[in-house]
Order: sequence, then structure tokens, then C-alpha cells
Amino acid sequence: MQFRLLGPMEVLDDGRPVGLGGAKQRATLGFLLLHPNKVVPTSRLLSALWEGDEAPVTARKILQNAVYGLRGALASGRGANGPAAPALLTRPPGYMMRVDPEQVDLHHFHTLAGRGRDRLAAGAPEAAVALLSDALALWRGPALADLVEKDVAWPELAAVESARLDAMEDYVEAQLACGRHHGILAELEAMVRAEPLRERGCGQLMLALYRCGRQADALSVYSRVRAVLVESLGLEPGHGLQALQQRILTQDPTLLLPRAPARPDAEGGDGARDRLVLAGPAPGERRTPEQRTPDRSRPDPRAADRGTDRRERPEGRGPGTERRQVSVVSVRTRIASSLGGGAGDRELDDLLDGAELLVREQIERFGGVVTAAIGSISVGLFGLDAPHQDDPRQAVLAALAIRDVLDVPDPADTGTERSTVHVVVTTGEVMLRRRGRDAVPAVFGDILDESQELLCESPAGEVRVSEEVHRASEHTVRYRRSDAHTLEWQAVAVRDDERSGAGDGELSVELDVLRGLVKRTRQRAVPHLVTVIGEPDTGKTRLLAELRRSVTEEPDGPLVLSARASGSSGASPLAVPGRLLAAYCGIVREDPPEAARAALEHASRDLYRSEAVRERRLPLLWPLLDPGGEPAPGTMCPTEVLDAWREFLLLAVQRRPLVLCLDDLHLSPDMTLDAVGDLVESAGEGPLFVIAAARPELLERRPSWAGGKSHTMTVTLARPERITNEQLVEFLLSAVRNEGLHRLDGSPAH
Repeated sequence: MQFRLLGPMEVLDDGRPVGLGGAKQRATLGFLLLHPNKVVPTSRLLSALWEGDEAPVTARKILQNAVYGLRGALASGRGANGPAAPALLTRPPGYMMRVDPEQVDLHHFHTLAGRGRDRLAAGAPEAAVALLSDALALWRGPALADLVEKDVAWPELAAVESARLDAMEDYVEAQLACGRHHGILAELEAMVRAEPLRERGCGQLMLALYRCGRQADALSVYSRVRAVLVESLGLEPGHGLQALQQRILTQDPTLLLPRAPARPDAEGGDGARDRLVLAGPAPGERRTPEQRTPDRSRPDPRAADRGTDRRERPEGRGPGTERRQVSVVSVRTRIASSLGGGAGDRELDDLLDGAELLVREQIERFGGVVTAAIGSISVGLFGLDAPHQDDPRQAVLAALAIRDVLDVPDPADTGTERSTVHVVVTTGEVMLRRRGRDAVPAVFGDILDESQELLCESPAGEVRVSEEVHRASEHTVRYRRSDAHTLEWQAVAVRDDERSGAGDGELSVELDVLRGLVKRTRQRAVPHLVTVIGEPDTGKTRLLAELRRSVTEEPDGPLVLSARASGSSGASPLAVPGRLLAAYCGIVREDPPEAARAALEHASRDLYRSEAVRERRLPLLWPLLDPGGEPAPGTMCPTEVLDAWREFLLLAVQRRPLVLCLDDLHLSPDMTLDAVGDLVESAGEGPLFVIAAARPELLERRPSWAGGKSHTMTVTLARPERITNEQLVEFLLSAVRNEGLHRLDGSPAH
């Protein structure tokens, strides 16, 4: 018999599949085969088959029946009675799967991968390629893919997945050692897109690009990896990746290898096999977070140079339980009985159901998940899947959107009964217990109880937030203090129109226009300046965010740089240009001056071919990154600095298309406005796209802004109207009817 775990689980007897029965039998066999020839305690098997306290009273009986069924299936094979035949044995305190390791494809994979790794270390890359290629060819998809689809997420599977990724990187290293950087490039790029935090693979892609003569693209990979590591984990790339970047910048000759006599695709079929084995999971297949976690069960000298998921499972918790920092939005709606038109409780129930659907839609629109909806109360969490520093802000934006629709004031102040909404936003730590890969997890934590208690004290029509939420979102949301002892911060409105909910259709026409202009800029190398004008709450910043997101997601898309003008009095004219320059160089606010200066020098070395020119420009560019924001007295004027900044970006455009997103441009000094306008006019045929959001004050200050100039346009956004009582009733009932139609059609409901 042959046992195949690297893909959907299969047992073959002389090439014929053996029937393994239902899900519990297959899961029992799969778990035992992950520990071949070892006794697995019954308690551990039960934990693998049922998470946490989900095991039924009859769990042991179900396990016994599964073992009985598996024994019958294995006994039906040819030669099943021989001394070396596979057998499922009872061994206190549990069971053991006796099997020849050579009959298990997972063992065969480890053997081939180990031999290939040894040949690579011994300086025989050609032999290593053949062995590692054979090892990876055993994979038919994610390990135990049929069980993973049924929400199995064992830690052992994470170790198996990590071993596959290690073998893929060893295979790439062997191919690079053979000089086949051209043939391996496409597969390597796909691998890095799938695993952007594994620094070894990213370094291999940088090396392959450099050897293909694409030095700028190699450095761009480093910038992307660094941005992801800093934003996701707050970490800089490892020393190995940093050293590789330095060697590329200095064009270290040792990075180059003689080209192989023939590329992989011309080697009589081996190239086709080599391309296939890198595919990994088929398109559309997803891995659980546990499967993406690297194997920590064995030491790895390359671990320092790899990005990993650094979240650790709490001590003493089961495999499906973890702690998470989240932001909580608690909502209670009250539908006035007068809105039901006297139709009775059924009509009011429909209105309440529609209100719950609307709350769910707004929370999901801004990136949250509704984890509970009971009666008039809904609870949404932000940060369940991937915690982010913007979670509190997104939670407040969702809360304001819910308030704006569901809280309908009485304009005449007649005392007429009206619908109300109470909203509270807090943040804290919760415990997650996952019952399945795609199912909403069970959530526990004191912050949830506290949020419900605060909801009872929150006034109608207001969004109250905790001190932590206020600190995390005050740059986006306008607040006022209240005299309450708890939740003294009341969210009033969006300060700068910023929203980032995907899927909102209000600005779809404008977004399509902007996407088309960006495409035209790239294809025809025609610069554009687009100014989005609108009052507060018209969605200017949301439009910029949606454009930024769509452009960033494009393969080989332009480099997107963003900056927001400050509203402080006496703002420096160098502030916005300095933020754009820092973004281009990969400099973050926390970087010390010496690190910022080094990053600027590296970026300049790539643009200025002449060392003499570079040495003259760096003193002009450095004031843009200096914390003081102004040149030293007597050295130079801001105009010289801005001229050097414009020259720097125009050189950058020649290497890669640029999209500059400027928010709150109306707050910028006149000198900054002149610099932005001159930048676009000077671009000539460069692929430069500048989009700026501003309030109408910009046109009041500069009536001729963008007027009469080529490749410029202005987009004006109007403020949305507030919903009335009648519109609210129709909207809520319509939501309920549409939900019912979705269910009748078989489409997924909210």
C-alpha cells in the first residue's frame, strides 16, 4: 500500500484507491500517519478530531468506530496479512499506525529534500536540482487538502507546509547556483508574492533580478519587503537581506555567475518539470494562519533571515485558541413604533432586521466582522484576522457611518418619537477560539462585557469612544469632550473626509475616471495633475485611498507615494515634499538621522550617475528630511531645496512610473503649491500622475489653479444628503426584502 498525504489524502493498493470512509475515519488515519510508528494517546486524538469543548459525549465511541472501520479498509488490501503489512494497532494509552516509512509520500519527500540539501551544500547544484525537483513533484496541493477543507488546522500541518517552503527555496538556490536565473524568475516572483515575509525567498528574487540586468527592480523588491516588515511587524529586514542590498548598490562582482550552457526550458523537458514543482497550492486554495507559520520544531540557521509569523500561541491553550488585540464596536438600535405605520410587531421586527443588516454592512465595509447580533444589539470587531494599527480608526469610521444613517433627528423639534442609535467603540484584548477556517470564531474577553455596560450609558445619537481609541484616531476624527465619567470622548465627524471602506459605490464613476487617467499616464508617458475638490464629508480622502489601493494591487504597477499637508500655522513649505521624498527612500518617522541619511544616499546613488552631481545634490535634499524642516540659515533658500526635490523625482520617474497622492493640499503654503505645479509641468513625457485632495479654499486662494494648463483637471465632489424618516423606513424594509431574495436564490446572505 501507498499512503499519500501531500494533497488530498489517498491510500492506494496496487494503484487502486482504498475506500477510507467518512470524515472522522479519514481524519483519524491522517493524524496517525503524521506520527507513523508512534503511539498517539486517545486524548490527543480526540483533541485533533474535535476542538476544545466541542467533543460530544459519545466522542470515544465515535473514535473506536473509526478505528474499527479503518482496520477493515486496510485489511481488504492485498498482502494485508504479511508481517510488514500496514496495521492500525491498539497500544496503551492510545493507537499506533504501523507502516513502512517508504510507503508514505511525506517520508519520501523529507528523504529526497534532505539528500538534495546535502548535495547543494556539497557544491553539486545540478544533482540538488534533480533531487529537490523530485521531492516537490510529490506535492498535489496542500497537505491533507480534503481535511483542511473540512476545517482541520493541526499544528503538524504547519510544520509540513514549512518543510515544503524550505525545499522550494533550496530548489531555487540550486537553480541560481546553476546560473538559471532567467528560467526561474517567473516562478520565483510568484513564490515571493505568496510568501512576502520569507526573507530568504525575497533575497533570491533580488539576486535573480540583478543577474537579469534589472538592478532597479531588485532594489524595489527590497523596499517592498522592508515596508511590509515595518508595517506588519515593526521589524527591519535581517542582516542577510540588508547585506545583499548593499552588494547590489555597490554592484559587487561576486553576485554574478556564468550563465548556464542552456536554460531550463531547453533541457529536454526538465525545465517544464522545474516550473511545475514551484506552483505549490493550486490557485484559489487558501492556507490557514497555522499553515503559514514556519516550523519552529527544529533549529534553522537561516531563521534570522526569514520573515515569520511572530505571534505565539498562549501557554496552555489549544491549537485553535489565541489572544488578539481588537477594536470593538457595540451598537444598539431603537426603531420608533410610529415608523411601523401601525402594522404591528411584525413590521417593527422587519425594520429591526433591516437595521441589523445595515449595521453589518457598514462594519464589513470598513474591514470589521460582526460576531454577535442579538435583538437590537450588534457587536463588530476590527482586527480579528490581521491586527493593524488602523483598526481603532476604521472602527470609529464605521460607527460614524452607522450613526449618520440610523439616527434620524426631528428637524422641527416637535417631540415626535424617532429612531435612535447608541454606539460605543473600545479596544482591548480578547481570546479567540476558532471552530473552522472560514467560520467566525468564538470571542471571549472582559472588554466585550465592558463595552456592553458602557453602551447602556451612551446617549442616543452619539458615538462614544475610549481614551485609547481617541488617541489612535484623533488625526482622522473630530472629537469633543463630554462631562461623562466614562467615555468622555464623543466622535463628532470625520476630520478630513478619510474613509477606507472597500466596495463603496458612491464614488465608482470618479474612481473609474482616475484609474483610466493613471493607465493613460503609464501607457503614453503623459503626466497628469488631478485636483479633487470637496467640502468635509464628501469622500475626498476615501477616493484617494481607493485609487491608491487599486493602483498598488496592480502587478508591476507604479510606485505610489502619499503625503498629507499639516494644518498647523507656519507650516514649512518643505513638509509635504519631504514626506514624499522619505516615502520614496523607505524612511519612516522612527528612523534615526544617520539611517535616514544613509537611505537618501542609497536612493540618490541609483538616480545620479555622476558622483560629483550626487555630492552637490545631497546637501540640498537633506533639509527635506531634517526634523526641523528648514535649511540652516545662510546655507540655501527653500527654493533651491524644492528645485533639487523636483529634479530628484523627475529622475525617479524615468526609472519607474510614479503616482503622488497629496491630501489636504489647501493647507499647504504657496511655495509648496508652486513646487507641485512646477513638478507636473516639468515632467515632459514622464509617467507622473499627481492627485491632490483639497477643500474649496484652494480655489479661493488660487483661482487659476490648474486652469488653462495641459493635462490637468478638477473633480468636484458633492456632500451626500441626510436620510429622512420615510427614506429610512423604505431602506430598511428594502434591505430585509433583498436579504430574503438572496436566500431564496441560494446566494450567501449577510
